[in-house]
Amino acid sequence: MTENKENETEQDQETEQAPFGNAPVDENESPDQDAQVADTAESDSDGAEDIQGQPTEDLEAEVADLKDKLLRALAETENVRRRSERDKEDANKYAIASFAREMVEVRDNLRRALEAVEDDAGKDNVAIAGLIEGVEMTERTLLSTFERFEIKPIEAMHQKFDHNFHEALFEIEDTSVPSGTVVQEIQTGYKIHDRLLRPSKVGVSKGGAKAEADSEASADSEDGAGDAAVKNSAQAYEQSDPGSGAKVDKEL
Repeated sequence: MTENKENETEQDQETEQAPFGNAPVDENESPDQDAQVADTAESDSDGAEDIQGQPTEDLEAEVADLKDKLLRALAETENVRRRSERDKEDANKYAIASFAREMVEVRDNLRRALEAVEDDAGKDNVAIAGLIEGVEMTERTLLSTFERFEIKPIEAMHQKFDHNFHEALFEIEDTSVPSGTVVQEIQTGYKIHDRLLRPSKVGVSKGGAKAEADSEASADSEDGAGDAAVKNSAQAYEQSDPGSGAKVDKEL
């Protein structure tokens, strides 16, 4: 009995010590982990060798290409921003262009109404005088509104014809002014800011031929005088020392 109890006690002790005795299992697993770590290190080293082994010229070319793409993207962004600002500014300036063009017609009608009334028509009739005064005040108010929105009339009379702002309806024979001069204005033109709103309808002179002939004659005379001066200077040089040229030729 005593021996059996001792054997059981020894078996229990061995059983209790068994978990601790299995600790070397980690030693069996550690070689696999070490192999994985070694493989990872080798792959990293291979990648580093590939990068280091890549030619410097290829890397510089790639960097230059990326830099070029970045600069192009920045330039495109800046162009879009500027275009948006310009479109916004144009919209603020010229959004009322169509309405202003119609109001210009109203101003023309007011001016025609005032020109149709005789100067002394309001002297004998108080009502007509009040009507004329009201139309004049309306015209002045409309013109002040035009100025506030940068709507200005185009100066055409006695100006050189400009197809950007003038519309020629006919030609007038007039030799007193250069050809292409505006001598009659049928309808006043307008512009809003720096853009044409409505061209001026004008008559243009066909004269100026005499002025052109005079300018050509003066130019010819100046050319003739210059040629004569050159000839005179050459003759004076030859008369001053006729043998100088021969002396130079002999020395050469």
